[in-house]
Amino acid sequence: MISTVDYHTGGEPFRIVTGGVPQIPGATVLDRRSNAPATVDHIRRLLCHEPRGHADMYGCFLVPPDSPEAHLGVLFWHKDGYSTACGHGTIALGAYAVHEGLVDAAPDGETDVVADVPSGRVTARVRCAGGKVTAVTFRSVPSFVLARGVPVAGVTVDLAYGGAVYAGLPASALGLTVAPSDLVPLIAAARAVKAGLAGHPATEHPADPRLSGVYGVIFYDELGPGHQRNVTVFADGEVDRSPCGSGTAARLALLHEDGFRGTLVHDSIVGSRFLGTVAEVSPEGVIPEIEGMAYRTGRHQFELDPDDPLGTGFTLR
Repeated sequence: MISTVDYHTGGEPFRIVTGGVPQIPGATVLDRRSNAPATVDHIRRLLCHEPRGHADMYGCFLVPPDSPEAHLGVLFWHKDGYSTACGHGTIALGAYAVHEGLVDAAPDGETDVVADVPSGRVTARVRCAGGKVTAVTFRSVPSFVLARGVPVAGVTVDLAYGGAVYAGLPASALGLTVAPSDLVPLIAAARAVKAGLAGHPATEHPADPRLSGVYGVIFYDELGPGHQRNVTVFADGEVDRSPCGSGTAARLALLHEDGFRGTLVHDSIVGSRFLGTVAEVSPEGVIPEIEGMAYRTGRHQFELDPDDPLGTGFTLR
């Protein structure tokens, strides 16, 4: 029996596994990410794949943090494996920690929920009014530009790190726009870009090879000064319904290098919105803060009938 509490952030699902998972070995969260495929991958598939999930499902396992200064340790997962960062998930975890009483939160004011994730330590600053969560601000790990104008698959992309490595380009470079009607060719283009950058030296993390490699491809439309609409296609053709938290961090690193100093209004393909700013500049990169909101969608008890011929499920895409 596997228990979960489910949220969505800007339309993107986030399934928080709260019970029924064996201990994942490792001294740190990043170590546990490496060990998760050998210990809990059957549970990831059970909860993420059809018929209990779908090809665009997302969630996490809660694990011990790296030190007592953090409230949570988190392993993020999707249909193809385990990611190093997740901004929309961190926003959902902040709301979850306050809703479930895992942290002491004043009914009016802000409360920090600190989480250790594979890419480092992140914070969800939860704002409450009248005892209700009204907004959550995700404070990211240091984010920085890796490379500019890298040619791949007939286009050029900019590469930046926001807890994971992202390739970014305007959708207009493909004659497309960030709209549901263009989603199929955008997914195909993202797969081509990601495949073309496999093993590329510009995608290497400068400090830890476990954080290297393109995780997602961000297509964006310019809607006005400081206002963009984007869709992030990550893993193998998985589509983020939110404006993508760690992707927004990567975009802020690029924009900051270009001289942008305001608030990025970042819209998603479904019309949801994040607000992103650079809170400070550190020797390792800029520190983005991204505001959004998460909403609980349900509580679940999942099980696997031993006679079920579909077992832990399947994906059609």
